[in-house]
Amino acid sequence: MTTEALRGSSAGPGRGPSRVQQALTAAHLYYMQDLTMEAIARELHTSRSSVSRLLSHARETGLVDIQIHSPEESVEHLAAVIRERHGVTVHLVPMPDHTSDVDRLERVAMSAARLLGRFFDSNMTLGVAWGSTMSAMSRHLVPKALSGAEVVQLNGAGNTRTTGVVYASEILRRFGRAYGAHVQQFPVPAFFDDPETKRALWRERSTRRVLEVQEGMQVALFGLGSPFAEVPSHVYIGGYLDPEDYRSLSDDGVVGDVATVFYRGDGSWRDVALNARASGPDLDQIRRAARRICVVAGLSKLQSLRGALAAGLVTDLVIDEPLARALAA
Repeated sequence: MTTEALRGSSAGPGRGPSRVQQALTAAHLYYMQDLTMEAIARELHTSRSSVSRLLSHARETGLVDIQIHSPEESVEHLAAVIRERHGVTVHLVPMPDHTSDVDRLERVAMSAARLLGRFFDSNMTLGVAWGSTMSAMSRHLVPKALSGAEVVQLNGAGNTRTTGVVYASEILRRFGRAYGAHVQQFPVPAFFDDPETKRALWRERSTRRVLEVQEGMQVALFGLGSPFAEVPSHVYIGGYLDPEDYRSLSDDGVVGDVATVFYRGDGSWRDVALNARASGPDLDQIRRAARRICVVAGLSKLQSLRGALAAGLVTDLVIDEPLARALAA
């Protein structure tokens, strides 16, 4: 069953109908009164293509919020199994098993982008861990005008090849623009050469200010890095790790990372050597956020997902159906 929740506003007195008004009217006629596009075009004295554009505008700007409730027992059962086993709320994204990992990521990211507005509101702080998943998600965000909202970068993006500012700031900029939120960047290396350098920088007042914003986040949003993924995580292909780092991760039995902080399959992370040089928040801090939204796609992320769940990092899981079946098996 599909329900359509409609939101809108009216134009001021003495003015013609705005595009928002037109889109809202078209949405009411189409979704609530079951009129065809041809009938709506006649009623609004416009063309069918114009009606189609108005309906697209209504969906893209959040005037129409589509929620799908599956009647299939198998899907509900699958979500219930994961919820009961791991204590998380599951948002399943249906798709065929033969879908490529690239398409899975794009579809899951799109679904997560449309869900995020339910969890992020005015006077809240959203922590975002940059990466391939967040980059995809940022392209599909539905605008929602908030006041007093803040988006903060959770981990640095610089490495020996680039500052990472262009890549990370573009992701953050899209989130800030979609929600009218203040954006707080974190212009530090993803990994420090020496843990002592990190500790010294963390004592600086300018850095402490950003760390305090991170500490106050109510919502943490992240994908899962994985050295096994078919769609490589940006940290594994962007020049952030050298051969010695990979050997260290292998020796420590690492299966994935959140915000460039690495963990094992059993959820342990504190004694992973590379974490002493990582700029991301420790996983205890992630767990202190009231809502932790994990967006993950592709069967190759299974080990990374199991480790994240074992670490207690997730409250809400946006996941493709084949990966969910593998997790529940």
